[in-house]
Amino acid sequence: MLENLKKILNEDQDPKAIEKITAKLENLLMSNEEVGYIAVQKKPAITVFPDSVVVTNKRIIICKPKNLGLSMEFIDYDWDDVAGTFVKEGILGSDFTFNTKSDLTLNIDYLPKNQARKLYTFSKEQLDALKNPMSTKNSVEEEEEPIAALETNFEETFIEVIPTEEVTDFAEIVPVSGYRDEKQFPDSSSENTEKKLAELSQDELFEKLQNYKKLLDNGLIMQGEYDSLKKEILNYM
Repeated sequence: MLENLKKILNEDQDPKAIEKITAKLENLLMSNEEVGYIAVQKKPAITVFPDSVVVTNKRIIICKPKNLGLSMEFIDYDWDDVAGTFVKEGILGSDFTFNTKSDLTLNIDYLPKNQARKLYTFSKEQLDALKNPMSTKNSVEEEEEPIAALETNFEETFIEVIPTEEVTDFAEIVPVSGYRDEKQFPDSSSENTEKKLAELSQDELFEKLQNYKKLLDNGLIMQGEYDSLKKEILNYM
Protein backbone atom coordinates (compact mmCIF):
# COMPACT_ATOMS: atom_id res chain seq x y z
CA MET A 1 0.00 0.00 0.00
CA LEU A 2 2.89 2.37 0.79
CA GLU A 3 4.35 1.88 -2.70
CA ASN A 4 0.99 2.75 -4.23
CA LEU A 5 0.71 5.89 -2.12
CA LYS A 6 3.97 7.22 -3.55
CA LYS A 7 2.13 7.68 -6.84
CA ILE A 8 -0.80 9.33 -5.09
CA LEU A 9 1.22 11.97 -3.21
CA ASN A 10 2.00 14.10 -6.23
CA GLU A 11 -0.96 16.46 -6.40
CA ASP A 12 -0.32 18.76 -3.42
CA GLN A 13 -2.33 16.68 -0.95
CA ASP A 14 -1.77 17.37 2.71
CA PRO A 15 0.70 14.60 3.76
CA LYS A 16 -0.63 14.60 7.32
CA ALA A 17 -4.19 14.11 6.11
CA ILE A 18 -3.11 11.29 3.80
CA GLU A 19 -1.19 9.65 6.65
CA LYS A 20 -4.23 9.70 8.94
CA ILE A 21 -6.52 8.33 6.26
CA THR A 22 -4.22 5.50 5.21
CA ALA A 23 -3.70 4.51 8.84
CA LYS A 24 -7.46 4.13 9.22
CA LEU A 25 -7.85 2.38 5.87
CA GLU A 26 -5.52 -0.45 6.85
CA ASN A 27 -8.33 -2.01 8.86
CA LEU A 28 -11.12 -1.07 6.47
CA LEU A 29 -9.92 -2.45 3.16
CA MET A 30 -11.48 -5.72 2.07
CA SER A 31 -9.74 -8.72 0.55
CA ASN A 32 -8.14 -7.85 -2.81
CA GLU A 33 -9.15 -4.21 -2.39
CA GLU A 34 -6.58 -1.64 -3.52
CA VAL A 35 -6.58 2.14 -3.17
CA GLY A 36 -6.59 3.84 -6.57
CA TYR A 37 -6.50 7.49 -5.54
CA ILE A 38 -7.07 9.84 -2.59
CA ALA A 39 -8.20 13.46 -2.99
CA VAL A 40 -8.08 15.90 -0.08
CA GLN A 41 -10.31 18.96 0.27
CA LYS A 42 -8.55 22.33 0.14
CA LYS A 43 -10.80 25.27 0.99
CA PRO A 44 -9.78 28.92 0.36
CA ALA A 45 -9.43 29.49 4.10
CA ILE A 46 -7.26 27.28 6.30
CA THR A 47 -8.80 23.82 6.50
CA VAL A 48 -7.68 22.13 9.71
CA PHE A 49 -9.78 19.01 9.25
CA PRO A 50 -10.46 18.54 5.52
CA ASP A 51 -12.81 15.96 4.06
CA SER A 52 -11.28 13.38 1.74
CA VAL A 53 -12.42 11.03 -1.02
CA VAL A 54 -10.84 7.60 -1.45
CA VAL A 55 -11.52 5.53 -4.57
CA THR A 56 -10.58 1.87 -4.65
CA ASN A 57 -11.19 -0.92 -7.14
CA LYS A 58 -14.32 -1.84 -5.14
CA ARG A 59 -15.93 1.39 -3.85
CA ILE A 60 -15.93 5.12 -3.15
CA ILE A 61 -15.18 6.06 0.46
CA ILE A 62 -15.93 9.53 1.87
CA CYS A 63 -13.82 10.38 4.94
CA LYS A 64 -15.05 13.09 7.32
CA PRO A 65 -13.04 14.04 10.43
CA LYS A 66 -15.07 14.28 13.65
CA ASN A 67 -14.43 15.48 17.22
CA LEU A 68 -11.71 17.95 16.22
CA GLY A 69 -9.89 15.31 14.23
CA LEU A 70 -9.77 12.72 16.99
CA SER A 71 -12.08 10.40 15.09
CA MET A 72 -13.22 9.94 11.53
CA GLU A 73 -16.49 8.99 9.85
CA PHE A 74 -16.35 6.74 6.77
CA ILE A 75 -19.23 6.51 4.28
CA ASP A 76 -18.78 4.08 1.39
CA TYR A 77 -20.64 3.20 -1.81
CA ASP A 78 -19.88 0.14 -3.92
CA TRP A 79 -19.30 0.75 -7.63
CA ASP A 80 -22.33 -1.46 -8.32
CA ASP A 81 -24.47 1.18 -6.57
CA VAL A 82 -22.98 4.17 -8.43
CA ALA A 83 -24.94 5.40 -11.45
CA GLY A 84 -22.52 8.10 -12.61
CA THR A 85 -19.78 10.53 -11.60
CA PHE A 86 -19.28 14.18 -12.53
CA VAL A 87 -16.69 16.92 -12.09
CA LYS A 88 -17.42 20.64 -12.14
CA GLU A 89 -14.47 23.00 -12.15
CA GLY A 90 -14.64 26.48 -10.65
CA ILE A 91 -12.27 29.31 -9.79
CA LEU A 92 -11.57 28.12 -6.23
CA GLY A 93 -11.47 24.41 -6.97
CA SER A 94 -13.58 21.56 -8.31
CA ASP A 95 -16.66 19.67 -7.17
CA PHE A 96 -16.69 15.87 -7.44
CA THR A 97 -20.25 14.55 -7.58
CA PHE A 98 -21.62 11.05 -7.94
CA ASN A 99 -25.15 9.67 -8.13
CA THR A 100 -26.32 6.35 -6.76
CA LYS A 101 -28.89 4.09 -8.39
CA SER A 102 -31.23 4.93 -5.51
CA ASP A 103 -31.25 8.53 -6.79
CA LEU A 104 -28.96 9.83 -4.04
CA THR A 105 -26.53 12.61 -5.01
CA LEU A 106 -23.33 13.24 -3.05
CA ASN A 107 -20.90 16.11 -3.55
CA ILE A 108 -17.42 16.94 -2.22
CA ASP A 109 -16.41 20.52 -2.95
CA TYR A 110 -13.17 22.52 -2.93
CA LEU A 111 -11.01 19.76 -4.36
CA PRO A 112 -7.87 20.82 -6.29
CA LYS A 113 -8.55 20.52 -10.02
CA ASN A 114 -5.86 17.92 -10.71
CA GLN A 115 -7.11 15.74 -7.88
CA ALA A 116 -10.74 16.02 -9.02
CA ARG A 117 -9.76 15.05 -12.57
CA LYS A 118 -7.89 11.97 -11.36
CA LEU A 119 -10.91 10.98 -9.25
CA TYR A 120 -13.14 11.28 -12.31
CA THR A 121 -10.74 9.31 -14.53
CA PHE A 122 -10.37 6.46 -12.02
CA SER A 123 -14.14 6.39 -11.41
CA LYS A 124 -14.89 6.26 -15.13
CA GLU A 125 -12.51 3.31 -15.52
CA GLN A 126 -14.25 1.39 -12.71
CA LEU A 127 -17.74 2.07 -14.08
CA ASP A 128 -16.68 1.11 -17.62
CA ALA A 129 -15.18 -2.12 -16.29
CA LEU A 130 -18.53 -3.00 -14.65
CA LYS A 131 -20.53 -2.20 -17.80
CA ASN A 132 -18.15 -3.96 -20.18
CA PRO A 133 -16.59 -6.92 -18.34
CA MET A 134 -15.96 -8.82 -21.59
CA SER A 135 -14.06 -5.91 -23.11
CA THR A 136 -11.81 -5.70 -20.05
CA LYS A 137 -11.22 -9.47 -20.11
CA ASN A 138 -10.41 -9.42 -23.82
CA SER A 139 -7.93 -6.59 -23.33
CA VAL A 140 -6.04 -8.56 -20.67
CA GLU A 141 -5.97 -11.71 -22.80
CA GLU A 142 -4.77 -9.83 -25.87
CA GLU A 143 -1.79 -8.44 -23.97
CA GLU A 144 -0.56 -12.02 -23.56
CA GLU A 145 -0.97 -12.94 -27.25
CA PRO A 146 1.86 -12.77 -29.82
CA ILE A 147 2.29 -9.51 -31.73
CA ALA A 148 0.91 -11.07 -34.93
CA ALA A 149 -2.29 -12.04 -33.14
CA LEU A 150 -2.66 -8.53 -31.74
CA GLU A 151 -2.33 -7.04 -35.21
CA THR A 152 -4.94 -9.45 -36.58
CA ASN A 153 -7.52 -8.58 -33.89
CA PHE A 154 -6.67 -4.89 -33.59
CA GLU A 155 -9.77 -3.60 -35.36
CA GLU A 156 -12.16 -5.69 -33.24
CA THR A 157 -10.41 -4.72 -30.00
CA PHE A 158 -10.50 -1.05 -30.91
CA ILE A 159 -14.26 -1.20 -31.37
CA GLU A 160 -14.97 -3.01 -28.09
CA VAL A 161 -12.74 -1.09 -25.68
CA ILE A 162 -14.13 2.22 -24.48
CA PRO A 163 -11.36 4.79 -23.87
CA THR A 164 -11.41 6.94 -20.75
CA GLU A 165 -11.64 10.64 -21.44
CA GLU A 166 -10.46 13.25 -18.95
CA VAL A 167 -12.87 16.13 -18.35
CA THR A 168 -11.11 19.50 -18.26
CA ASP A 169 -13.87 22.00 -18.82
CA PHE A 170 -17.54 21.26 -19.31
CA ALA A 171 -17.92 24.44 -21.32
CA GLU A 172 -15.58 23.04 -23.98
CA ILE A 173 -17.32 19.68 -24.37
CA VAL A 174 -19.08 19.32 -27.74
CA PRO A 175 -22.18 17.08 -27.88
CA VAL A 176 -21.75 13.82 -29.79
CA SER A 177 -22.93 13.97 -33.39
CA GLY A 178 -26.37 12.50 -33.83
CA TYR A 179 -27.64 13.46 -30.35
CA ARG A 180 -27.14 17.25 -30.34
CA ASP A 181 -30.71 18.31 -31.04
CA GLU A 182 -32.20 15.74 -28.68
CA LYS A 183 -29.98 16.75 -25.73
CA GLN A 184 -30.51 20.49 -26.19
CA PHE A 185 -34.24 20.12 -26.83
CA PRO A 186 -35.51 16.92 -25.12
CA ASP A 187 -38.55 15.28 -26.69
CA SER A 188 -41.73 16.34 -24.88
CA SER A 189 -43.53 13.17 -25.90
CA SER A 190 -43.29 10.62 -23.09
CA GLU A 191 -44.06 7.70 -25.41
CA ASN A 192 -41.35 8.68 -27.94
CA THR A 193 -38.83 9.31 -25.16
CA GLU A 194 -39.40 5.91 -23.56
CA LYS A 195 -39.08 4.19 -26.93
CA LYS A 196 -35.79 5.96 -27.71
CA LEU A 197 -34.36 5.31 -24.25
CA ALA A 198 -35.21 1.63 -24.49
CA GLU A 199 -33.23 1.40 -27.74
CA LEU A 200 -30.07 2.97 -26.29
CA SER A 201 -27.14 1.08 -24.79
CA GLN A 202 -25.96 1.60 -21.20
CA ASP A 203 -23.07 3.78 -22.38
CA GLU A 204 -25.40 5.96 -24.45
CA LEU A 205 -27.79 6.33 -21.52
CA PHE A 206 -24.90 7.32 -19.24
CA GLU A 207 -23.73 9.85 -21.84
CA LYS A 208 -27.23 11.36 -22.04
CA LEU A 209 -27.29 11.73 -18.25
CA GLN A 210 -23.93 13.53 -18.34
CA ASN A 211 -25.10 15.95 -21.02
CA TYR A 212 -28.31 16.77 -19.14
CA LYS A 213 -26.14 17.57 -16.10
CA LYS A 214 -24.04 19.91 -18.24
CA LEU A 215 -27.17 21.67 -19.50
CA LEU A 216 -28.29 22.13 -15.88
CA ASP A 217 -24.88 23.49 -14.83
CA ASN A 218 -24.92 25.98 -17.71
CA GLY A 219 -28.43 27.18 -16.86
CA LEU A 220 -30.02 25.81 -20.05
CA ILE A 221 -32.60 23.68 -18.19
CA MET A 222 -34.25 23.96 -14.76
CA GLN A 223 -33.57 21.65 -11.79
CA GLY A 224 -37.05 20.14 -12.09
CA GLU A 225 -36.50 19.30 -15.75
CA TYR A 226 -33.14 17.71 -14.97
CA ASP A 227 -34.60 15.61 -12.12
CA SER A 228 -37.36 14.35 -14.40
CA LEU A 229 -34.96 13.50 -17.25
CA LYS A 230 -32.51 11.81 -14.87
CA LYS A 231 -35.27 9.66 -13.36
CA GLU A 232 -36.36 8.49 -16.82
CA ILE A 233 -32.81 7.52 -17.79
CA LEU A 234 -32.06 5.71 -14.51
CA ASN A 235 -35.12 3.51 -15.12
CA TYR A 236 -33.28 2.00 -18.10
CA MET A 237 -29.79 1.70 -16.54
